[in-house]
Amino acid sequence: MKNPESPDPEMRPEYDFSKGVRGKYAKRYAEGTNVVVLDPDVAAAFPTAEAVNRALREHLREQDRGKIGS
Repeated sequence: MKNPESPDPEMRPEYDFSKGVRGKYAKRYAEGTNVVVLDPDVAAAFPTAEAVNRALREHLREQDRGKIGS
């Protein structure tokens, strides 16, 4: 186990967590996350989460209209 008194080489002196809140997002995370990792070629076509969601919603609309087979 690491000694809490020894400095962490990954932590810089300018990092200030004095106003941090422990577990701030723990409840939200525990409720479930929906992270999807895209392959690099696909990610290049969708620069933002909004772009991905827009394309997926359009795909679902097309599927509902019967234009895309299962």
